[in-house]
Amino acid sequence: MALKPTIYKLNLNLADSDKHHYQSYQLTLAQHPSETAERMVVRILAFALNADERLAFTKGISTAEEPDLWLKEDHGAIALWIEVGQPKADRLRKAVNQAAEVKLYAFGKTADTWWGIESKDIPQSEKLTIARFPWADIEQLAKNLDRNIRWSISIAGGELYVDTGSAVAHIIVGAF
Repeated sequence: MALKPTIYKLNLNLADSDKHHYQSYQLTLAQHPSETAERMVVRILAFALNADERLAFTKGISTAEEPDLWLKEDHGAIALWIEVGQPKADRLRKAVNQAAEVKLYAFGKTADTWWGIESKDIPQSEKLTIARFPWADIEQLAKNLDRNIRWSISIAGGELYVDTGSAVAHIIVGAF
């Protein structure tokens, strides 16, 4: 018998002063049985950084054909393809060929090792942006997850301030 995903309800209050985007979102996230809490946190932060009414969580980790999040145009074209983690260069090449814009949010204890191995093969494209979340911050946020997530995220100067109700994190998204 296959394991079923764990369903999370996310109440996200977002204040992005960089983009002048202020919105509350009521979202449902499915955590695949093989997905870590840390990876799910990065998906939430990636959503916050790119928030739009049309941005959607996909099947992500359970399918190779879809990113973790995407924004599709009304006619079906992929305007934004968002990956989280440490994908193979081939996956990023596929994304660059399919979407108008691609963003990768890398994270993890082994991110430097991954970058050392994959960076030479990652496509050089103006359509591709690669950022990195500090592992310690992601671990801390993952410790406080429950099935009903109520977060307030403020974004200013490219930095995130995440209030989980029980903790506050200041996250600086970096580069390799």
